[in-house]
Amino acid sequence: MSGGAYRAAGVDIDAQDEALGEVKGLVRSTLTDGVLSELGAFGGLFRLPSGLRQPILVASADGVGTKLRVAQLADDYSTVGQCLVNHCVNDILVQGAEPLFFLDYVGAGILAPDKVIELVRGVAAGCRDNGCALLGGETAEMPGFYQPGDYELAGFIVGVVEQERLLGPDRVTAGDVLIGLPSSGLHTNGYSLARHVLFEVLGLEVGDRLPVSGDERTVGAALLEVHRTYLPALRPLLSHPGLHALAHITGGGLTDNLPRVLPATCGAAVDRSSWVPEGLFGLLQEAGGVDPEEMFRVFNMGVGMVAVVESNAVEGVVSTLEEQGESPWVLGRVEADRRGVRYEA
Repeated sequence: MSGGAYRAAGVDIDAQDEALGEVKGLVRSTLTDGVLSELGAFGGLFRLPSGLRQPILVASADGVGTKLRVAQLADDYSTVGQCLVNHCVNDILVQGAEPLFFLDYVGAGILAPDKVIELVRGVAAGCRDNGCALLGGETAEMPGFYQPGDYELAGFIVGVVEQERLLGPDRVTAGDVLIGLPSSGLHTNGYSLARHVLFEVLGLEVGDRLPVSGDERTVGAALLEVHRTYLPALRPLLSHPGLHALAHITGGGLTDNLPRVLPATCGAAVDRSSWVPEGLFGLLQEAGGVDPEEMFRVFNMGVGMVAVVESNAVEGVVSTLEEQGESPWVLGRVEADRRGVRYEA
């Protein structure tokens, strides 16, 4: 099939090549010492860091969900690539791992080079911010599967941790303290409900000001806030013996994510009065008529990461986090002989 025939069928190879030409420069901007291959190889090559005694590879994959729909409505794809990388970095961080490399997938109905470049530019920025290499990826033009103007964005990350520093339920005991770290808005979860409330129930547009007292952002800017990375704040604590586990609060909220890092014999007590979620959450709850319990399962409610810390280490952990510019607070505690999350007023 000639290039013209393939273009007539909906796939423009020349447009893909145009995008890839720019993408190569973005990939080079993320290179780290471990990278052994150039973009364009069938597989990316990466050398494990030296000096590790019992290295454990930690891998994860995720997407940004219908946050991409907001990017499409706002015609602003500049933040979602960073959201993707940061989300994946946080997912392996909870086991104590630091990222080594990242791969991305961009799917489109009709590939517009400028949009693809903007998406990958965000991915590259996220990789640079987290010190990991964008080792490769895939760009797929799939007319008839994705609709014109639709994009899919997914990412795959690999990190490493010394076996003795693995974090998780095996280290958690009753009496441990839960320390919350604030989110930067909705992150990448709950967007189907958020879009329904803001665009359908309230009839807002992406360029309208968010109807929250004291918040001057547009709806689009609030929803496209970058899903933050917690790696810089938590890196100094990854070898701290008092840090037992971390929970990234994504889909399922505190209700579903905290139990994932607790032993089967323990549950969590969360003090809802210990923090006040930003006004966007209140707007979504009130305008959408959403039950409080559902809010805590759909959204992060202003808590992006929870550290599970030995009780006698809380002061030191909080102090270290504050030195990193964080605003941590005691969110609750681990309880024995129960399961799930119990919310206190």
